[in-house]
Amino acid sequence: MTFQDRLRTAQDDIQNTLTDLLAAFDGPVGDAMRYACTGGKRLRGFLALETSALFDVPRPRALRVAAAIEAVHAYSLIHDDLPCMDDDDMRRGHPTVHRRWDDATAVLAGDALQSAAFEWLADVATHDDAGVRADLVLTLARNAGAAGMVRGQALDIAAETAATALSLDQIIELQRLKTGCLLEWPCRAGALLAQANPAPLLAYAADLGLAFQIADDLLDVEGDAEIVGKAVGKDAGAGKATFVSLMGADAARTRADNLVKSAQGSLLPFGDRADTLAAVARYVVTRDK
Repeated sequence: MTFQDRLRTAQDDIQNTLTDLLAAFDGPVGDAMRYACTGGKRLRGFLALETSALFDVPRPRALRVAAAIEAVHAYSLIHDDLPCMDDDDMRRGHPTVHRRWDDATAVLAGDALQSAAFEWLADVATHDDAGVRADLVLTLARNAGAAGMVRGQALDIAAETAATALSLDQIIELQRLKTGCLLEWPCRAGALLAQANPAPLLAYAADLGLAFQIADDLLDVEGDAEIVGKAVGKDAGAGKATFVSLMGADAARTRADNLVKSAQGSLLPFGDRADTLAAVARYVVTRDK
């Protein structure tokens, strides 16, 4: 099976899992939750599935973990799109949740998706060892919370009104938190499900997350809004410092390529079992959306 075939299969399996798990929620908030969890690359969920496969974790368990990280990611996008944050009208080629419904429904749908993710992880169906379930919940809370993704969001908002633009090191730290933390966790989770050492996968994820964000910055400058599925050129329009504005497009692209090679090098202990994860690293810098 090719990389693209594996990715499409994973996208379908994750969507089916989310559909089943989200069926329990009704009303406008439930509808908004399902709307926000439809479509997208499913990269975070795919990482959960592929890292779990390295250790022969049963796929139903891995799919629950994949659904959890996709729910947290969807919640973060709902809130990020709100007028009080990035104020976006489009996401994944469709109106954002607050445009499709209203601000209050968007906030509540995001809140509900976050709590649902932890509910799914804490359920015995995810793993029969309570310690494993506790580790999954604890690490996701850290990566998604005020010391992780939320802190990255806060730094990003503060940078918009700061007197001086961020330095390259500051941008790297901001993006490690805002973007990298939700890419790192599914890599850790695959090892946690197998009670294995996550260290090589965490090194892989650190490089992957930075490469992903550099690619995002390049897409904001060079991408087609219809393909990307959201507005482009917003960073430049807002005068925000990015990898591209500080390094230039060519240097940023070279940096991303070097990060891909480093990420792939971290997978060497797994041999050809990690070929798909190596392909993910290349995919994040060659995607068009």
